[in-house]
Amino acid sequence: MKKFEFFDNTADVGIRAYGETLEEAFENSALAVFEVMTDTSKVDPREERKISIDGTDLENLLYRWIESLLVFYDSELMLFSKFKVKIDQNNMRLEGEAWGEKFNEEKHERRTLVKAMTYSLMSINKQGNMYEITFVVDI
Repeated sequence: MKKFEFFDNTADVGIRAYGETLEEAFENSALAVFEVMTDTSKVDPREERKISIDGTDLENLLYRWIESLLVFYDSELMLFSKFKVKIDQNNMRLEGEAWGEKFNEEKHERRTLVKAMTYSLMSINKQGNMYEITFVVDI
């Protein structure tokens, strides 16, 4: 099963992420965002960052999850390559962990900077026993 794929979107990057569970699809969404910025296979999971967020619905949880990860990049130059998410759909709460390391110009490829998460084309669908998440990030 592929974790994610990219699609063209005018001046931005479209992402489709997949998972056998909603949590796995959220984790793969985050991985895809960081893959836009660098080769995540070269990002060692040395440091952990915890994220606890509430949302109004699943789309808002996804938005806030990605936005929270981007704040770590903006404030600490943290790149992530490993994620673990637990979602409480009854209370619209996400508890997440991300592992990675600070950007190192000698080690990490500099790709396209993701400026922000957007609600553009956002959808979260379950098809059979698979989840598919579609969204666009601003570059």
